[in-house]
Amino acid sequence: MVCGKTPVTLPLDNYFKEREDSPKDETGEYDYERLDALDLELLEDNLTRILAGEEVTTPVYNFIKGKKEPGKVIKLKPSDVLIMEGIHGLNDHILSMLPENSRYGIFVSPLTGICIDPHNRTSTSDNRLLRRIIRDYRTRGKSAQVTLEVYPKVIRGAKKYIFPYRSRANAIFNSSLPYELGVLKPYVEPLLHTVDENSSVFSEALRLLNILRFVPALNNDGIPNNSVIREFIGGSCLDV
Repeated sequence: MVCGKTPVTLPLDNYFKEREDSPKDETGEYDYERLDALDLELLEDNLTRILAGEEVTTPVYNFIKGKKEPGKVIKLKPSDVLIMEGIHGLNDHILSMLPENSRYGIFVSPLTGICIDPHNRTSTSDNRLLRRIIRDYRTRGKSAQVTLEVYPKVIRGAKKYIFPYRSRANAIFNSSLPYELGVLKPYVEPLLHTVDENSSVFSEALRLLNILRFVPALNNDGIPNNSVIREFIGGSCLDV
């Protein structure tokens, strides 16, 4: 915006197929990590028309109902920059929908490196998991237990569908913040305490709670409303 450009966002999460049409894994559970979990035909149609300068009504995905609903209308102006965001953004199939000479890929990940004692450090995977537990509860109606149960599939999907395409990026952006564990703690601790002690993921909830014991809780009052952490805890001035 400082350079006179207006960002226009197109989240790929809004292009998930209707829940009943979503692909399933070998156990019969819905697999939302696969590329074909997206309605690729609709995405390509919308992208082609948007890039041609047409006015397009894009979908917004209702994660509670598992259905797409009418979302915002996009019509690119000469000063606009289209920002596509999603875990499959660097996939060859997605990139092929965009003109090669006018695209720029950024791989975004919280590359955490915070030591909690002389022998242990928080991992990138744990950082992503804590963010996801809060986001899933706040925006998708999922309990911490459900998020913990599906997280191994998320990691498996990332290794198969996301990390192999890092080399397609023009740049890598570290989205972790030095203070974020302290900010996330008051939000995620109560959610972790709701995990049933008879659940298969109870030990994982305890492990995360033990990590958080070493982290001082921080008030979120001083967090800017355009901070990336606002995507998870709420209060963002951005459309996330």
